[in-house]
Amino acid sequence: MATETEILDALRPVEDPELHRSIVDLGMVERIVIAGPNVAVTIALTIQGCPLRAEITNRVTGAIKALSGVGEVQLDFTVMSDAQRSKVSDLMRAGHEQGTERPNPFTSNRTRILAISSGKGGVGKSSVTANLSIALAQMGYSVAAIDADVWGFSMPRMLGIDRPPTVIDDVLVPPEAHGVKLISMGFFAREDQPVVWRGPMLHKALNQFLTDVYWDDPDFLVIDMPPGTGDISISMAQFLPRAEVIVVTTPQAAAQKVAQRAAYMAQKVNLSVSGVIENMSWFTCDHGQRYELFGSGGGKDLADTLGVPFLGQVPLIQELREGSDDGMPIMAMNPSSEASQAIAAIAKTIAVDLAPKRIYRAELKII
Repeated sequence: MATETEILDALRPVEDPELHRSIVDLGMVERIVIAGPNVAVTIALTIQGCPLRAEITNRVTGAIKALSGVGEVQLDFTVMSDAQRSKVSDLMRAGHEQGTERPNPFTSNRTRILAISSGKGGVGKSSVTANLSIALAQMGYSVAAIDADVWGFSMPRMLGIDRPPTVIDDVLVPPEAHGVKLISMGFFAREDQPVVWRGPMLHKALNQFLTDVYWDDPDFLVIDMPPGTGDISISMAQFLPRAEVIVVTTPQAAAQKVAQRAAYMAQKVNLSVSGVIENMSWFTCDHGQRYELFGSGGGKDLADTLGVPFLGQVPLIQELREGSDDGMPIMAMNPSSEASQAIAAIAKTIAVDLAPKRIYRAELKII
């Protein structure tokens, strides 16, 4: 017969799916009752109607049943008291008192910040951002994403996230899909609702995306920047001076010239431009013939002009477009596709070849 201590030890590695902390350390294991081989456990959820209750059930049941001598496992749920929830939020706020302004967590930590930018809309920047984020997560990195395109938010749909962030006291816990945590204006406005804001409101909203969200020190923060060189780009440069700008363009010369402005804008606000990605580079028909529908050479020419690496080309395929519309990103649904392999190669170049020397990645043995 298992003891209460053995059960607690078995549950200690079990993490809350949103907070990624031990349910024991969070105080979620409220009661354990042992009756012979049968075990009953009461779990205190952080909020009423926790959307990941089923996942917690699977994790807890599996951990306990792995113990020798355990028969049936009964799981009951309750909701944390205000005092219990306050302790959790204190942990998430890292010692900052409730109601006080939290510091920007990305000013001095180890997180690499990738600002995915473009000079104009329609070049597939958001789909590249979504799938690139997933590719980094598939490499074993912890990845967070901000949909900073406040007017044209689309990342929740592209990642297939249909639930808002969890709110614990005054801290937002971002929802996660395919290993990517996301915050977006799309969680606070309907898809058909225009966001009619001027600069100060945009500045404040973006600051809250950084400071009022429990990001938990990710390896990468990937930002879907709005197209162009407006207020949001200037604010992001102020908030995230360590950001590495990656410019997305299509092969045609007209798009390349517009994308060049986004790169020069980054340089004017002292952000480094790390590379160029060319999207919609070609279309391969059923017979294997490749067609360069939007011309060729624009991405490489832009990279040469800027003196930065040309990170790669992403082909135009129907599955990539459909996945973005349906919340089934191609990087997660079909990682062996032509487009997925191209995005995976770009992710590897960014994470490995362009990694700052000061960053150590134990899992890849890279310094």
